Amino acid sequence: MAILRCNHTLGERGLQAELYSGMAPAPNPALRPIDTSKWKKIQASKVGISLSMISYPSWIVLKILHKGGFEAYLVGGCVRDLLLNRTPKDFDVITTANLKQIRKKFHRAEIIGKRFPICRVHIKGSIIEVSSFETVARHDADKEKALSSLLPKICDEKDLIRWRNSRNRDFTINSLFFDPFTCNIYDYNGGMSDLKSLKLRTLIPAHLSFQEDCARILRGLRIAARLCLSFSKDTERAMYDLSASIGGLDKFRLMLEVNYMLSYGAAVQSICLLQRFNLLNILLPFQAAYISQHRATKNSMMLMKLFFNLDKLVSCDHPADSSIWVGLLMFHLALVNNPQDALVIWTFASVLCHGNWKEGVEFAREYTKLEVKFVPEISEFSETKSDEDLAKEVAQFASLVQDSVGVLTETSNLFESMSRYPFSPCSGLVFVPKITAKNTAKLFDLMVEDIRSFINGRGRMSPEINFHLLGIGDPCETRFVLGKIILETMKAGPRGDATEIGNDEKDLQPKATEEILSNNEIPAKKVKKHAPSLFIPDGNRGMLKKQKLVDDDTAIKNQEMVTKDELNDLAEKHQEFVKTCKLSENKTNSMQGKISEKEEKSKKDKEKKPKKHTKAVEKSKEHIALHTVSKKQQRVVRELNLREEDEMDNLEKVLGKEEVMERTEEHKGRAGEERSGVSSLSSLFR
Repeated sequence: MAILRCNHTLGERGLQAELYSGMAPAPNPALRPIDTSKWKKIQASKVGISLSMISYPSWIVLKILHKGGFEAYLVGGCVRDLLLNRTPKDFDVITTANLKQIRKKFHRAEIIGKRFPICRVHIKGSIIEVSSFETVARHDADKEKALSSLLPKICDEKDLIRWRNSRNRDFTINSLFFDPFTCNIYDYNGGMSDLKSLKLRTLIPAHLSFQEDCARILRGLRIAARLCLSFSKDTERAMYDLSASIGGLDKFRLMLEVNYMLSYGAAVQSICLLQRFNLLNILLPFQAAYISQHRATKNSMMLMKLFFNLDKLVSCDHPADSSIWVGLLMFHLALVNNPQDALVIWTFASVLCHGNWKEGVEFAREYTKLEVKFVPEISEFSETKSDEDLAKEVAQFASLVQDSVGVLTETSNLFESMSRYPFSPCSGLVFVPKITAKNTAKLFDLMVEDIRSFINGRGRMSPEINFHLLGIGDPCETRFVLGKIILETMKAGPRGDATEIGNDEKDLQPKATEEILSNNEIPAKKVKKHAPSLFIPDGNRGMLKKQKLVDDDTAIKNQEMVTKDELNDLAEKHQEFVKTCKLSENKTNSMQGKISEKEEKSKKDKEKKPKKHTKAVEKSKEHIALHTVSKKQQRVVRELNLREEDEMDNLEKVLGKEEVMERTEEHKGRAGEERSGVSSLSSLFR
């Protein structure tokens, strides 16, 4: 809904470019009618969308407006996400009612905004943003009049209203309407086609679009990062040319967009795209300089691993509060400027996660034996510190973390920290609100004051994350998750030099993310069952081919390094499977022999029985019993064979074909070339 509020009126040049879009440049181009044949109306059920996918509060708002005699639609990004079978960040509603009529329909509703006002409806603990067709039509009356003159004389009034509104949106994939009462999706700008090809394209020439509202650049990068979209040539060129203009946005808007990037499960991809389009230098110059230096030296980046582990925990339907990523930036800033002993970092994170000093220290001392390779963050490795010395150093580091917040809120502190990278550009821009920074710094107060008496207050709750508390910035839950992320990052430290993760679909993903991750893993997401996709005509469950590959990186298991002991265990397990298969085959043969005996015996019994109907009943019983047993046997044998084949495939991948043949002479595998591992983002720095 912020998309609509922040649009600006098209200038004369913009209007002309919009009216003549698609025509070859000419000194005096002639107007031509809008081609309404390209307008599409698609039945929602054919593209995998059902009413059950709409949030309950949104559905109530839609129903109340509809019962009041108004047209009401879902619009924008929520329709896009539903088509891709993703959970929408929010559901935006648009209606033919004006704002005053909307407000009268609900007990708790207020009109906000000046240039593009909307009505915020509070219902069932949620806030639904409702806009009016009338607002945009009144605001752009002159443009609407010019556009309407190009339409055919015979045009449906409802189509006309929807089409006019769609032309004021940022990207084609965000200009779709969904009518839940007729179950139709309306596409007037080729949004479905761009969604199918995973392409991000502006509705009007990209330079004009971004000049109207440069925040669209950040929004476009955020959408591309989350959905793994590519850019049209026009859009990509304009992003490069106008990237510096985002420095003129107000700090609240910058914070809003950056929070959407980092708190919703696509932080790594977002940071990479910001770096690619020279925007990280403006928004987070210290982090941009750090990444550039590490890319040059090819060292493993702790910063990217921290956000990688954050991405594994959060998503659009389970977002985090901004204090999480602000806390991670503060932690990393303190480490880069003041490198620490690995044991200090293990203890700091473990105390945050476990919620008390005693358990935290025990865990840290156990894991400190792992060699963690992060430069410059880790200065040394020691296992002999006393608890008293360790407590003092951890408390001192917690104080440094608190002090580092100034780099995110004060320009003078930012310039001072950039002395570490004298040749890197620094815009001097800081946008993190001081209240957010202050609340985040408070998370570490207890550790600074008396860490040995530190109690998180979370108690012995479940090790599972409470996403509701995390989303509202609950201090106890935030400390727990921060500790969890840092611990996972430290545990992954020894695997920093793992081999690169390849990807066949290079054009599908942002380029060269492995350079930024420095061989870090790509976050593995939970496997989700997909509804029938728009792009599968038969309605088969699944996604479009490209999108399926993108989503399948969430379904493919992470490829882990295997030790020699694990190889031996794997080989032994395989031999056990071979024996199990043979025993199962013997049992099956034995069972089949018994069944044959039963068949012969039943035949003799049938000959002795004189009554025809008795013979028929007995024959039927024998046939059913035989059929049931044989089906069960076949299933058992088939499952064992599949397990044996899978085991062979795994062994061949790890040991190689020759060694497998030596270890298992009796087994001749039909090795299928299954792909295991995780897709890397490989087209980020084109």
